[in-house]
Amino acid sequence: MAETVSGGVAGPLPGRCAFYVVKKKRYCKMVVGRGKTFCGEHANADKESERKRIPCPLDPKHTVFEDSLAKHLKKCNSKEKPKPVYYVKDINAGSINEEEDAVDEVSITDRTREELDDLIGRMKTALQGLSIKPVSGILSHPALNEALNDPKNGNFAFKHLKQQASILGNMEALELLGPHRCYVEFGAGKGKLSHWIHVALQKAEDVHFLLVERSSTRFKVDGKHKNTDSAFDRLQVDIQHLDLRKVPILREKGLPVIAVGKHLCGAATDLALRCLFEHGLKDENSQPPTKRIKLSERAEEEAAPDIPAEDKEIRGELAVSGVAIALCCHHRCDWRHYVGKEFFRERGLGPREFAAFQRMSSWATCGMSRVSHAQKKSLQENVSITEEEEQAEHEESDETVPDNLNSAVSAEEREHIGRLCKMLIDHGRLHYLQQRGFKSNLRYYTGRDVSLENVLLTAVPV
Repeated sequence: MAETVSGGVAGPLPGRCAFYVVKKKRYCKMVVGRGKTFCGEHANADKESERKRIPCPLDPKHTVFEDSLAKHLKKCNSKEKPKPVYYVKDINAGSINEEEDAVDEVSITDRTREELDDLIGRMKTALQGLSIKPVSGILSHPALNEALNDPKNGNFAFKHLKQQASILGNMEALELLGPHRCYVEFGAGKGKLSHWIHVALQKAEDVHFLLVERSSTRFKVDGKHKNTDSAFDRLQVDIQHLDLRKVPILREKGLPVIAVGKHLCGAATDLALRCLFEHGLKDENSQPPTKRIKLSERAEEEAAPDIPAEDKEIRGELAVSGVAIALCCHHRCDWRHYVGKEFFRERGLGPREFAAFQRMSSWATCGMSRVSHAQKKSLQENVSITEEEEQAEHEESDETVPDNLNSAVSAEEREHIGRLCKMLIDHGRLHYLQQRGFKSNLRYYTGRDVSLENVLLTAVPV
């Protein structure tokens, strides 16, 4: 148990760092060395220490002892590595329009009540005629039954397992689980979603996994599958710079691609969709983008003569056969990367409105005003280090509710407005997929008691 100090602030846990993290309103939970008060990252707070820590010049998010800098730079995970063959700078970033790029974003707190009312009105007008409530798709999958019933899994792990089980259940309902395909997990992190897909497909043949993650990740689970028939390859690259056509396994095998992701933050979803659909052919003006293969047609292709590798290289096709991505963090979307620009323009909206709706979308998940201070503090005290690492992947919005709206609109109404903003942004993504010959849907794949970010984007060829 944490000791309590004056002012009701929980003190450091025994054996943990005594540095107070202002942003998180609690003490650091990192383990300290014997006889020390602070962890390595916060060693500068120890005025008695003879060694000074400085920000790493390669990545200021972490620090290093000044007298060990030269040694650290040789092995730092942020050290620039040789670019892989599939790295193409900004290939999925979207076009730059100087006029649109020059739009000054205005904070929600700087807008008048009249401006906010006008924005909310335009948002609701744009949603007219569209389904604003995703269908319910809360399912499960037998591959996770044992883990879901294991009492050793705590509440946090249980919530993630329920989400992964539902994603697999929805994939099975859409016939996206099966042999002879390549699963590309965008924003893979530890690779747990791919792990469970592998467990569900243990008896399937010719199944490959590509785990796309830009950062170096600890505790990866794909290492457990090194001696299995399935191939796991990790691509450490930002989705913005990933050309899937150049990934060796896809060039050699020509397998249909199933794109998956769990809580793919903001613009990362748009970057992933561009990665899948924007560059299907080397001569992009000659044919519609990206070849689509219904998985039911795969058997017919298996019986057809093999296409020589050099012909595949010339065609440069990427066969996408399905998408199942759990969405989140719409406040981190970006107009340049967004795939629904055409959808917005058709409704008389542009980058200014998008920037406002993107910021207002955070209201859907920041309705914590209804949670008491005592509940918040209790939650903070019971969050483990592993959970913190998971949560750090999804940054909270720093957008606050303006006083002129806070006093006039209830927390429930603000939350509803936030969800509508998310829905409008997501309908732009649906429109993008439909324009490319896919049947796309939004569905609630888990309850809000499990995750406030509970919408799954799915797509299969028509």
